[in-house]
Amino acid sequence: MKSRLVHENETTLYTVCVIISILIYVSLIVSIIGIVYILIGLAVALLLHGLMVAGIRSSGVKLTERQFPVVYEKVQQLSGSMGLKNAPDVFIVQSGGILNAFATRFFGRSFVVLYSDIFELIEQGNDEELTFVIAHELAHLQRKHVSKQMLIFPAMWIPFLGNAYSRACEYTCDRIATAYTGNANAAIRALTVLAVGKQLFNRINIPDYLEESRRERGFFIAWYELLSTHPPLPKRITEIWQFHAHPQLFGYETSRFEAMEPPSSITL
Repeated sequence: MKSRLVHENETTLYTVCVIISILIYVSLIVSIIGIVYILIGLAVALLLHGLMVAGIRSSGVKLTERQFPVVYEKVQQLSGSMGLKNAPDVFIVQSGGILNAFATRFFGRSFVVLYSDIFELIEQGNDEELTFVIAHELAHLQRKHVSKQMLIFPAMWIPFLGNAYSRACEYTCDRIATAYTGNANAAIRALTVLAVGKQLFNRINIPDYLEESRRERGFFIAWYELLSTHPPLPKRITEIWQFHAHPQLFGYETSRFEAMEPPSSITL
């Protein structure tokens, strides 16, 4: 992976989070009661995470050579091209209408969880959109975001700082997924699915969606964005288009991407 795919703020914010987390750990370790708090916190976090992973493994549907083999093979191919030592185990879980996916690790084992409603994109022939979602989650594993967030756990609770780092990670993974799939159109459509659902996303006027979002400004919107772990979808879409339009700035050739008309509301 070329480092230029990493969002400009990710490394800086991670460094700040590491420094602050170390200071918090040291301040706790100097007192016996602080050490107890650390051990209790780690034990509780490990227990809860283990139970979550156990629920996924016990009831989720795991992709294999016999279970959704086409998607399984795509995961293997992407994992190899992205330099992952081992492809993660991918599970589909029933989501009750929620459109989401996430990556996680537990005792050295990597997992990608796809909510069933997002996975159902393949039933509509939107395989490339699902591929982007999978590549985005693989990018989290490639960048070791899960492990890093465990290391900087104290800083992640500091208002604004942890969320800012998380947002930078999301931008990074969007770039990486777009680069490795080579399909910015599918990337943008996949994010539009998260905005309006898998039935309506093909009917959305993307330029109008971006323009209306740009006009929606104000104190509470700005405050909401600062407190969010994910950037607003219109901003993520704009970032993908800009990456698509100028791949040479990130070490990629324009020919790697499919032809695409720019949304009119984006200023390049």
